[in-house]
Amino acid sequence: MGLRGKFNLAIITAFAIGYAGAGVALQHLFVMNAREQVLQNARIMMSAADAVMDYVNSRVVPLIGFEKAGQFLPAAIPFFAAETAFREVQKKFPDYAFREPALNPIDPSDRATDWEADFIRTFANEPKLVELVAERLTPTGRSLSLARPIRIEDPGCLTCHGTPAAAPAALVATYGRHNGFGWKLHQAVAAEIVSIPMTLPLREAQHAYLTFMAILLIMSVVVVVILNVLLHYSVIRPVKRISAVATAVSMGDLGAEEYEQKGSDEISALSLAFNRMRRSLESALQMLQR
Repeated sequence: MGLRGKFNLAIITAFAIGYAGAGVALQHLFVMNAREQVLQNARIMMSAADAVMDYVNSRVVPLIGFEKAGQFLPAAIPFFAAETAFREVQKKFPDYAFREPALNPIDPSDRATDWEADFIRTFANEPKLVELVAERLTPTGRSLSLARPIRIEDPGCLTCHGTPAAAPAALVATYGRHNGFGWKLHQAVAAEIVSIPMTLPLREAQHAYLTFMAILLIMSVVVVVILNVLLHYSVIRPVKRISAVATAVSMGDLGAEEYEQKGSDEISALSLAFNRMRRSLESALQMLQR
């Protein structure tokens, strides 16, 4: 194998190892960035829902209360208001979801599914836990869910959720006596859960990753070509010229043209040294012929 072949083998091997390592690291980085972007959007959505609940609790409830003319008013419930507002968002973004499921809700439609119940039980078992993030597969692709616990910290909540006897009559008349009671202070009874699809962010991350890797590959090829051109003109061609002169001299052709490489690099020094050696050899042969 010639010098060019050995050089290309070494540099291509080095580039291949570096390219593969960079590919693995960059793919992980792009996916993590996409996940962080989705998570940030989930936190923004949850903050918006919290703002709706705070508004209802501070502005609406003091004005209308929880019942009117003996009828319970669900719109005065902050959680109900936030979920209702988010349903309008879902009309444009059906894969986005906001729920506040409970293990024992007053409204059966708010009962937690199996995966939502896992969140709530985890919060119940770990009182200091304030947030959970999980990914799951859905019929439309991978989805990221952000969950925060709903704990009973206000004793006033037990008025509606303690016992049926203590709950407002309008509430019991609307939802019955069998669900949503028996809650306890400081207990994690439900969770706020925001779910956002990851299909589009992951697709964009994959596209950005492939684009970056293609650019990196093109740059690597350009570098290899430039190095080969530099190797050819700086090393291989001068060495071949010196080798040709050396072969001619070794076969007795003392009239072969000298080769001198201009410059101050190692090949230039080699050409000067070879020419000195050649002239010394010519002088020695001439002395022997006298």
